[in-house]
Amino acid sequence: MAFEGLGTIGQIHISCTDLERSVAFYRDALGIPLLFEVPGQPMAFFDCGGVRLYLGKPESPEFRSQPILYFRVTDLDEAYATLRSRDVEFVDEPHLIARMEDHELWMSFFRDPDGANLALMSERPLA
Repeated sequence: MAFEGLGTIGQIHISCTDLERSVAFYRDALGIPLLFEVPGQPMAFFDCGGVRLYLGKPESPEFRSQPILYFRVTDLDEAYATLRSRDVEFVDEPHLIARMEDHELWMSFFRDPDGANLALMSERPLA
């Protein structure tokens, strides 16, 4: 059978130092559904729109992740205001990144409790 290429992303790992604090941030502040935690292990899994988000303490330094996750939202201003009301600290305000032929790309960046860079992104149709 011939290799057909890679499929969709199944899981993304985000390193954390305090699992309880990180679970509270991703579940309560960001509103991402918690799937399960592994008893006796520093591991928690979330459903991020069909992609499993894995929070955990890395077994060794070479497995420490440094991802930048971009969360797609329909209304960037509303999402920004909601997350700020949940004490999420943003690095910047929503701003224009690029103007395309039929839409604009807007983003706003923030960090999780361990300093991982995260962003809200929205593609706004041109009027």
